[in-house]
Amino acid sequence: MEENNNNQEILKDITQQILGYLGYQAEVNIFSNEKDDTLKVVSISSSENISALIGKNGQNIKSFEQIIKALYYKKIQPSNLTFMVDLNDYRQLRAKQVVTRAVEAASRVRTSKKAEALLPMSSYERRLIHVELASYPDLETESIGEEPKRRVVIRPLII
Repeated sequence: MEENNNNQEILKDITQQILGYLGYQAEVNIFSNEKDDTLKVVSISSSENISALIGKNGQNIKSFEQIIKALYYKKIQPSNLTFMVDLNDYRQLRAKQVVTRAVEAASRVRTSKKAEALLPMSSYERRLIHVELASYPDLETESIGEEPKRRVVIRPLII
């Protein structure tokens, strides 16, 4: 357990160092994801405008996360720590929006009895939808397409 805490401190230091190189001041905290306790969230909070780090549709945050992961896994090998980076709760809010849209689409599919494809999204967001809609016994979900245009299709289950 102490090794894991030490690894989290190293991850926090790497994140703060990268932010410093980019000219940002921010608070970095690491905690367990509420839905998946094997996944840690590197939460970066700043009163500065860090929207440039998020980018359009979260593209920059993904790149920023890849840089942090590359540096962390180069320093700590092997590591069983899995993590994602969130800036000013962007990913948390985005996840809620994605799930809300999927539930609305599921309602439309139930009513129309016709399949509906959602907009392209990341593998993490697709997974959230598959997990959320797994509790709908009359619907099925499937990911189709190739990255970066991979999307979820919601279909009525034919019995």
